[in-house]
Amino acid sequence: MRVVVSVGGSVLAPELSAERVDAYAAMIERLVGAGHEVGAVVGGGGVARDYIGTARALGANEGQLDQLGIEVTRLNARLLLVGLQEHAAPVPCEDYESATDALRTDGLAVIGGVVPGQTTDAVSAAFAEYSNADLLVYATNVDGVYDADPSATGGATRYDEMTAAELVDLVAGGESLGAAGSNAPIDLLAAKILQRSALRTYVLDGSEPAQVEAAIQTGGFSGTEITPDSRTDATSAGR
Repeated sequence: MRVVVSVGGSVLAPELSAERVDAYAAMIERLVGAGHEVGAVVGGGGVARDYIGTARALGANEGQLDQLGIEVTRLNARLLLVGLQEHAAPVPCEDYESATDALRTDGLAVIGGVVPGQTTDAVSAAFAEYSNADLLVYATNVDGVYDADPSATGGATRYDEMTAAELVDLVAGGESLGAAGSNAPIDLLAAKILQRSALRTYVLDGSEPAQVEAAIQTGGFSGTEITPDSRTDATSAGR
């Protein structure tokens, strides 16, 4: 199976822990060893937000801030590559074509940001679409998609399953991840790519790499599955 795993920077390196990075690298190696082709998209996390906040205060424009964020994602991607050692190329891919080539030839690709204006969410969806992936997994610091912001709403309900169209409606009614009031760990552009590509997608808590591995290997996980729009009768809330 060809799978793209979106690893948020706050998940991979919340405190620049060698143990966490090594655990993710070992998990990816096991998946490749089991016969899967794995594309890992690495985000910038808190480090990127710190740099962007400082640069914004210094007067940087949005294009400059986007580029700064891209550089941080690529730095985090390099950190994962250090953990993978000889199992992957020494530098992260910088576009979808080279990343897809790496998947086909080596069974493994690591990529950070690509172009300004695309979050890690959108890069992951676009890469999964471009490479014809069978599965996209969002390993986030939220354990699924909720009908309200779970950090602010005690009665928020997690979706067990929802269609891509329902995700688009939910995200469009709120704000993207990282902004106040967010209730979905996927931004609007990414949701629309999922909708047009009919990608099978899991959203789960990636703080433990073993949960990501189990989801890919067995299909069993605690989180939200996003299904193609044709399965309109499959949505339910709460596990």
